[in-house]
Amino acid sequence: MELYRNNEIPPIEYTPGTSEFRDAVIGLARYWTAIAEDLHADEPGVQERTAAACLRFRKECAMFDYARALQWHDPQGVYVHTDIPYLPDGGYRDGEVRGHLLDVYIPRDAIVRGGNTLPVYIDIHGGGFTYGYKELNRNFNTHLADLGFGVFSLNYRPAPQTDLVGQLHDIQAALCWIGEHITQFPVSPDNIFITGDSAGACLSLLTLLIEHNDDAAHAFGIERASGIHLRGASLISGVYDITPSSPMRARLAETVGNEFFAGLDDATVFLDPADWLTQGIGIPPLFLVTSSDDFVQSETLALATSLARNGRDFELHDFKVPCTQTLGHVFPVGMTWLPESERVLHGIREFSYPLTR
Repeated sequence: MELYRNNEIPPIEYTPGTSEFRDAVIGLARYWTAIAEDLHADEPGVQERTAAACLRFRKECAMFDYARALQWHDPQGVYVHTDIPYLPDGGYRDGEVRGHLLDVYIPRDAIVRGGNTLPVYIDIHGGGFTYGYKELNRNFNTHLADLGFGVFSLNYRPAPQTDLVGQLHDIQAALCWIGEHITQFPVSPDNIFITGDSAGACLSLLTLLIEHNDDAAHAFGIERASGIHLRGASLISGVYDITPSSPMRARLAETVGNEFFAGLDDATVFLDPADWLTQGIGIPPLFLVTSSDDFVQSETLALATSLARNGRDFELHDFKVPCTQTLGHVFPVGMTWLPESERVLHGIREFSYPLTR
């Protein structure tokens, strides 16, 4: 899906607000998200409503992201290797699964120097569990790589292609591929971190839990986790409480449908950190980011409160936004050029490097 050279999105010539402009934006957005190609309502009723809700959500997000996408660019000092299949059906050619691909970003300096010492981040993109592919986060990942990390950026199948359990299984398959192939890259197999934004932060935290607790892995239908040792996580504007009674789950279900949360009866205790943190489950340090105008700010603050109550290691970065500006949701990912985003990126480095061995 390397549609645009150096990740530079071309401007649209049509007048903003017209149907021609909207159609053109949706066409460009297929670079970073599915739109309608996977929304086949196989059954009447709920399935049809889910497909319609996902389509509406994807189009709204694409229109919002277009203005940001015009400023995407790859730093010159980063090597980009795109569309590596982590499962045999990956490749997105002739009907194969786009959701089973990953990208790798490596600083060219690390390639020149060689060795296997560069710390690694595994990135899981957000998008309400239904919007976006790894290309949505390419700008964030290349800038993270430019600060001295190898970055593996993962696709996973969006809803309604699969449900939450299926997405976690996709991520496990990607982690297994990384574990088997990591020595082919000039990065450290011993200093691996995970990051995610919004829904991707939820998936990242659940993956962290799965990697550190066999009961959690089994609850999500994973017989054995990948075994990758994650030294920490950087979570941006995340959604964390997805228990059946939580307001966020109800809000998400309006788009992805209640069927997205099927198969979680055995995992209920692991759907809210406030529950599983009290069980003494050990996790590595967390770097948490939100802002005062992030519509899910309370999710990050609640997670930080639970971590503090249970004596866990974390950093909280809650940006106070003046009334004359806006940062909003996942600002370090969508707008890396902002001074606040640069502070986050450098903060991730300052958080991560001391944890390496």
